[in-house]
Amino acid sequence: MQLLGIHHLTAISARIRDNHQFYTRTLGMRLVKRSVNQDDVSAYHLFYADAVGSPGSDLTFFDWPVPQEVRGTRSITRTHLRVAGMEALTWWRARFGEHGVTSGEIVERDGRFVLDFEDPEGQRLALVDDGGTGEGHPWDRSPVPSEHQIRGLGPIVISVPDLERTDIVLQRVMGLVPVREYPHPDHPEHVVHVYQMGVGGPGAELHVAVQANLPPARQGAGGVHHVAFRSPDADYDAWADHLNTAGVPNSGKVDRFWFRSLYFREPNGILFEIATDGPGFAVDEDPATLGETVVLPPFLEAHRKEIVAHLKPID
Repeated sequence: MQLLGIHHLTAISARIRDNHQFYTRTLGMRLVKRSVNQDDVSAYHLFYADAVGSPGSDLTFFDWPVPQEVRGTRSITRTHLRVAGMEALTWWRARFGEHGVTSGEIVERDGRFVLDFEDPEGQRLALVDDGGTGEGHPWDRSPVPSEHQIRGLGPIVISVPDLERTDIVLQRVMGLVPVREYPHPDHPEHVVHVYQMGVGGPGAELHVAVQANLPPARQGAGGVHHVAFRSPDADYDAWADHLNTAGVPNSGKVDRFWFRSLYFREPNGILFEIATDGPGFAVDEDPATLGETVVLPPFLEAHRKEIVAHLKPID
């Protein structure tokens, strides 16, 4: 069994209509699934991705009216989004200036050029140059030119106060490989440890910052709920057995309809998910019209009228 890379990342928004506008109009990502949180049907669950909703391209949001995140350790702190080349980063730097998006300068970090920025609720993001390697699926209705579009998720950065127990889970349970270290960009006295999955590369890395002197984060709007890692469909049952054999408390098998999931917390409390690549977002929608209407998994369809009546418009 081998995890292939980042599958998706799920964050929290208290202003879902603004969120929808920012990610589709400013960032030019495609809304590939308009659904609800399957554990809290009062809330939207929106999935932004590339044109076809490829595994590894999903940035998703729960629609929760909660206070702002209080930043700290024991949390996911930054999400990288891949673009192809320095020309793309330069284009995005200008676009952020035109649209009033909070951003930094283009800098080199861990051997790659990156551009940090935040969404309107303070969600910490960064564009990273992936060199244009691997398959891309630009969306022909995006306001962003195809050559500059976001290609998928890049490294996910987490913060922990202690590395030892997290390292055991990452290496011995999940099979991640430590490959290098670099100083934290905001706190150079802290070390960021890079772990690689599968064949590696920016779409298959978890960056772990060790920050013992920070207070614990308090989850909220502008923060992250969990990160998911890609598994081939055929390995799903084996991963479920493996977590149990390793003594890792977990959710057991959860069928999300578009993929199957296993949830567990690493020792510092950050929520991880292992998610299958299939069956994918086109299993219940025409690929040409993904995300245009509210779609529910079969077990919620009987309650559609009631669920949809309580959702606010986002278009």
